[in-house]
Amino acid sequence: MPRYLAGRLAQVILVLLGVTIATFALLHLVPGNPARTLLGVHATPHEVAVLDREWGLARPLPVQYAGYLGRLLHGNLGTSIYYQVPVATLIAHALPVTLAMLGIGALFGIIAAVPLALLAATRPGRPADHAVRVLPLVGLGMPPFWVGFVLLLLFALTLRIFPAGGYGTTPAQHLASLILPGLTVAAVTTPILVRSLRLALVGALGSDFVTAATAKGLPRSRVLLRHGLRNALIPAVSVLAVNLGYLLGGTVVIENVFGLPGIGNLLLTGIFNRDFDIVQSVTLLYAVIVVLINLAADVGYATLDPRVVLGR
Repeated sequence: MPRYLAGRLAQVILVLLGVTIATFALLHLVPGNPARTLLGVHATPHEVAVLDREWGLARPLPVQYAGYLGRLLHGNLGTSIYYQVPVATLIAHALPVTLAMLGIGALFGIIAAVPLALLAATRPGRPADHAVRVLPLVGLGMPPFWVGFVLLLLFALTLRIFPAGGYGTTPAQHLASLILPGLTVAAVTTPILVRSLRLALVGALGSDFVTAATAKGLPRSRVLLRHGLRNALIPAVSVLAVNLGYLLGGTVVIENVFGLPGIGNLLLTGIFNRDFDIVQSVTLLYAVIVVLINLAADVGYATLDPRVVLGR
């Protein structure tokens, strides 16, 4: 395990270096000027040039990138041009919101997917199985923003059970404001998770070790959960990790639908205002989270199945 983690850490460093180069290059290739954006359309070229020099935007691009990389190595993410505060402070306030939303969404997805997959796998070819197999086809056709709007219309505006937007000021309000976004995340992940878990369960329940456990007279529930579900969870862990990494980029849409002050919303603000330090730092953070999610999935593989040898 230590050798595997050290190798993955080296890969992470290379990936993050590539992300910094790509993000920096793309940001400076896109037309627009942060100084012009902040000063407005009525600013004179002289005023824009003065602000460019003050922020270091008039320097050659290799010099700007070297300065950015040097700040990163010292743990400095820079200062937001738009907010005029350290980017690290903005991320520290926004990151817990996004992670909580993804965590609640993953929890809801697992709670929904496991019973549905068990129902389908234990009744192959029956109406219950066909109904569960149709679920991924319906779920994959629903974009996250549409699901979010439907949930808002039903539970916030019609039934008035949950808040329609914002994040609140107390822990109870925070939790209430994350329920609908979490359900939106779950609505996207559950169909794929059900399909993967059902397929793995059908294979596991037809294996020799499940037949042997049943022949020993073990209770049906124990056979299903201890022998069938545990082995079926191995591919499901990978599917969940891939989809959480994919949904991390979709947080921009979900957070804006529900008005959450997460890193997706922060990224969108940075893009609109040409705030280089925010966009570069949040993009880098996205890369770190995706790598960590995949690393956690690999470790979960080894935990669920001792036969898995990491690094091979």
